[in-house]
Amino acid sequence: MSPPPDARRTAYRICPLCEACCGLELRLDGERVVSIRGHDGDVLSAGYVCPKAVALRDLHDDPDRLRQPLLKRGGSFEPVSWDAAFDEIERRLMPLLQTHGRDAVGLVLGNPIVHKLGLSLYVPRLVKALGTRNVFSASTLDQMPKHVSCGLMFGHPLSVPVPDIGRCDWLLVIGANPIVSNGSMWTVPGFRDRARALRARGARLTVIDPRRTETARVADAHHFIRPGGDVYLLAAMARTLFDEGLVRLGRLQPHVAGLDALRDALSPFTPEFAQARSGVGADTVRRLTRELAAAERGCVYGRIGTCTQPFGSAASWLVDVLNLLSGHLDENGGAMFPKAPALAGNTQGKPGVGRGLVTGRHRSRVSGAPEVLGELPMGCLAEEIETPGDGQVRALITVAGNPVLSAPNGERLSRALDSLAFMVSVDIYVNETTRHADVILPGLSPLEEMHYDVAFAQLAHRNVARASAAVLEPAPAHLPEWQTLLRLAAIAQGRGPRADVCAWDDELLAAEVAKHAGAHAGAVLAALGGQAGPARWIDLALRSGPYGDGFGLRPGGVTLARTLAAPAGIDLGPLEPRLPEALRTPSGKIEAAPAVLLGELARAAAQPPASTPAAALLLVGRRDVRSNNSWMHNLPVLAKGPQRCTLLMHPADAATRGLADGDVARVRAGARTIDAPVAISDDLMPGVVSLPHGWGHDLPGAQLRVAREQPGANLNALLDESLRDPLSGTAVLGGVAVRVERVGAA
Repeated sequence: MSPPPDARRTAYRICPLCEACCGLELRLDGERVVSIRGHDGDVLSAGYVCPKAVALRDLHDDPDRLRQPLLKRGGSFEPVSWDAAFDEIERRLMPLLQTHGRDAVGLVLGNPIVHKLGLSLYVPRLVKALGTRNVFSASTLDQMPKHVSCGLMFGHPLSVPVPDIGRCDWLLVIGANPIVSNGSMWTVPGFRDRARALRARGARLTVIDPRRTETARVADAHHFIRPGGDVYLLAAMARTLFDEGLVRLGRLQPHVAGLDALRDALSPFTPEFAQARSGVGADTVRRLTRELAAAERGCVYGRIGTCTQPFGSAASWLVDVLNLLSGHLDENGGAMFPKAPALAGNTQGKPGVGRGLVTGRHRSRVSGAPEVLGELPMGCLAEEIETPGDGQVRALITVAGNPVLSAPNGERLSRALDSLAFMVSVDIYVNETTRHADVILPGLSPLEEMHYDVAFAQLAHRNVARASAAVLEPAPAHLPEWQTLLRLAAIAQGRGPRADVCAWDDELLAAEVAKHAGAHAGAVLAALGGQAGPARWIDLALRSGPYGDGFGLRPGGVTLARTLAAPAGIDLGPLEPRLPEALRTPSGKIEAAPAVLLGELARAAAQPPASTPAAALLLVGRRDVRSNNSWMHNLPVLAKGPQRCTLLMHPADAATRGLADGDVARVRAGARTIDAPVAISDDLMPGVVSLPHGWGHDLPGAQLRVAREQPGANLNALLDESLRDPLSGTAVLGGVAVRVERVGAA
């Protein structure tokens, strides 16, 4: 029987599955998603869509996705009511806090948090309520060096300059693959088409990477670099700008501090010095530097390859140093600062000056790793659970994270999780991490909740305001994640498991409005009426933001209602120069030479020329457009097709080890080993092998049936959790020496 005609409808949605944030057009038949395609009119993505967006239907319908809280009894999970789950949490968590103190509970935050509005706005409430120093997040597996370097240089960790690709005529991409990522810490959906347009107008694209990536294949030039050699290449380019008189600060000159100290610190880094440590020829270093300086609108962009290495913070900083010295920072076609419509730190407070970035306010108990942005390195989590004493982590709450697969040495972490007195997970799956939990609290399907990109609007290639309403109705009894987090926070604060969290949210909002609106607080709250939870908070932020209506003071300005009423989004214009207004440093200057980063340069300069142990190869990761997070391997539309968890090897390296395409190889780092099928490719730099992150779905207890069919090998199982970039605490995930041997035929 056909559904009534009014059951067939079209809805518009922002994809929440990666940083590209593409606009989608969904066709629905009642509560069933019929099709998903790119929304041609979207002001940011203009119709681009990748396979992950189509997989939203698989995610919504996935029988493995949790729809009811689970409680572990006798080693097995049983579905229970929400009240029963929270009662169990209070019963077991509160005695631990009362006996051992606040630091006895740890908190693990996964990267899906920034893709879900309720999580991104309410996780800070939970952190504050818990009052623990033991907070760990996926940022130290990916991007923390960029936050550190930008915080030190510009005053705020999300003041990240991004390429103004639409007007750029010379772009250098290092350690990044934006054709696959569509930008990482740079929201630029449809990068392939933008790269083609860039080249069609006569601009030049150059890629530096140990692998000839998908981006490198469409570039004008590609240069191999030894994994971990980025800091030497970038420093040598910066020195060359000084040596050849190519430094052009332009209008930013009066706003720059530390130039002389920077020049002095760069003195060891000649192109020849860099060649011996990076593998990039000295002549190439000089030529790239001259091209950057000569470009009318040039830009250097670096990402995860520059972050997940021993000098991640220094390399991230030097990317922006090059843009500054060459005159391309904060200029059209160069590296520019987006102006987000809501919640951007560089649009709030007094323009041009601020507190700046402060790190190391406390340190991890065992290794002494410094706190950064309130977080400790994920690589410290296992030792903080295992090591007795004051502050030992005895209970853990994880939110949308899977560190057993995503963090180094997951086997050790898995054993540590088994030793906890209590564990709670907020997650949509029983995965390799949440299988250890005592209670799992499920989130909603992305199609069942409103969406607004808080973080990615601050990294977008164009200024836009975009929001999308829920497409499908959640089950009536299913709590939205913001209420789940507030109920956990209420338990931690002693309010009890049955606290009225909606009333508490009203109190929190009223206090925030009173702090900023004063005598007008009542009118502001009235204007926000009729909404609840994240919707009110984001409406408040939009209306009081740089494009907002100011609650009537600027008629026609941005509001949540206006944004939701624009399915294609609101175009707020191209990126525009923002310095010095966007600075939040105590000096009010661009800090070109932060002391701790100069110290990292000195440490890099003291390293001997690069060498690899005999018969060893250097292991790096890679990303696939179908595989952003480990749970995506459970979605049929993304899991189908050829095996993607393969060990890429250069033909010469494979031949030396007697390996043919499809053979099974054993990869060894010390005593740790994994097995993976070999794929031979001259896209790899000789001496380098590559495996993707996020695989290893063969652990007992995980309930991911599709992923288990092709479990893959877990690259991170080989890695040493104690190897970190010292300033940011970010794990070293690339450039690790391994041995490879044949164990089986194709």
